[in-house]
Amino acid sequence: MLRPGLHRQHGKQGGGGGGAKGIYAKLIIAVVVLLVCMLSLLFSATISGNRGSLQHSEINAEELWESAKSGGWKPSSAPRSDWPPPPRETNGYLRVRCNGGLNQQRSAICNAVLAARIMNATLVLPELDANSFWHDESSSLRQLAIVTCGAFEIKCAATIIFFFSGFQGIYDVEHFIRTLKYDVRIVESIPEIRKNGKTKKIKGHQLHPPRDAPIEWYTMVALKKMQEHGAIYLTPFSHRLAEEIDNPEYQRLRCRVNYHALRFKPNIMKLSESIVDKLRAQGHFMSIHLRFEMDMLAFAGCFDIFNPEEQSILKKYRKENFADKRLVYKERRAIGKCPLTPEEVGLILRAMGFDNSTRIYLAAGELFGGERFMKPFRDLFPRLENHTSVDSSEELVTNTRGLLGSAVDYMVCLLSDIFMPTYDGPSNFANNLLGHRLYYGFRTTIRPDRKGLAPIFIDRENGRTAGFKQSVRHVMLKTNFGGPHKRVPPESFYTNSWPECFCQVSPKNPADKCPPDNVLEILDNRLENEDPETLAEKNSSSMTER
Repeated sequence: MLRPGLHRQHGKQGGGGGGAKGIYAKLIIAVVVLLVCMLSLLFSATISGNRGSLQHSEINAEELWESAKSGGWKPSSAPRSDWPPPPRETNGYLRVRCNGGLNQQRSAICNAVLAARIMNATLVLPELDANSFWHDESSSLRQLAIVTCGAFEIKCAATIIFFFSGFQGIYDVEHFIRTLKYDVRIVESIPEIRKNGKTKKIKGHQLHPPRDAPIEWYTMVALKKMQEHGAIYLTPFSHRLAEEIDNPEYQRLRCRVNYHALRFKPNIMKLSESIVDKLRAQGHFMSIHLRFEMDMLAFAGCFDIFNPEEQSILKKYRKENFADKRLVYKERRAIGKCPLTPEEVGLILRAMGFDNSTRIYLAAGELFGGERFMKPFRDLFPRLENHTSVDSSEELVTNTRGLLGSAVDYMVCLLSDIFMPTYDGPSNFANNLLGHRLYYGFRTTIRPDRKGLAPIFIDRENGRTAGFKQSVRHVMLKTNFGGPHKRVPPESFYTNSWPECFCQVSPKNPADKCPPDNVLEILDNRLENEDPETLAEKNSSSMTER
């Protein structure tokens, strides 16, 4: 490595102009070659270190109990630019029916508020599809409600109404309306009008929005019908507004809805906080969304690990609920399209350094295959809990079905120290939680790279177990543990709202600067200037239109 320097000294002693030029030219070439070699060695060492032993780049399980590094970012969905309040006179009323499970409906509510803002419409409190639940199995959940009625000797009619009470039964309505007063006008129902001495209700003109409709569809097609009829009814309303919108203020409005306005009712918050307090009384705890359930397994086409009877059930479910498609298990498995088994989840965590004293809260429906698949996981992590095992009181047993059960699990997972989704593909529950935890302060998430892990598990199944833990850690080191990161398709805005819904106190880019501390005061002043009656209305439990 010292040869270039010695060569240069020899050149100086030799004199000779032409010779000196040649030596200097060779010296420059040598230096360039040396730099290339050094960079090459550095790159090779890095690759070698990643692919081989991870002694100098280990995952520290203890550090994962803390939130991820924020890089100076903090959550903020307040407007950054001029944001006029909703005018008193709107273009009409917007009704929507949000279909799907709790978290699909949650995204739809965010879209409904944004659509109302875009059209300068008064939003009627969104309707939640009573036939859609966590697994979209309304009939089985209704049957469960009836069975529960019998078990506790209570009137079924009242219980079913409680289970299927829509927006008012899940979310805090007054908080929702109050939080969004700077953005849209919201009423619980379309008011009656008097015409020709008669009182009648405005009927919403029904429209079927296209999937991922652009803003232009709302400002042209939907708005025109609203102005014609006074109200429109959009149904179904799931994924009916494009996620990627080139307007940061619109995206921030979605975050205000999702992370501030949509607050569960006090009884749900109390149940959730009670569970979290009991879990945390014994230290840190991790939550896992174990998506090893019939609907997801049938969707993925991963049948071969089950017995003939179970395969028959999965194939029947797939035929009845999903489009016909040729799916080969080995091909799906090799590219990570199959949900992780409970045992694989346990092996990943043990490879990352979590021991059998780790307390885990399971948010999951009924696991397909039952105890046969759960036992290996329980052997690795015996301290497994769910909402009924933490608190088996009658209130929890009777009040955590359908949307309510999903809401409690959502809050416990949001507040847990670590969250791990085992299948974050078409899973609204996992994807929304990932986004909420990011906004909640970059709370740690463990997102297994199923594609990267698949060949490692296949080797293990075939008896090739040498270096298994190191290989798992090598894959997991390349994943994001909850810090700010660029959103890359197909990642959803609801999974990662960075950077639109975040800011920096001392930014390099002025667009990332946090809004002033008195931003709410500014918005209040604008609202009062637009509507003198706001001060009288804002402490009222109902709006004048109701």
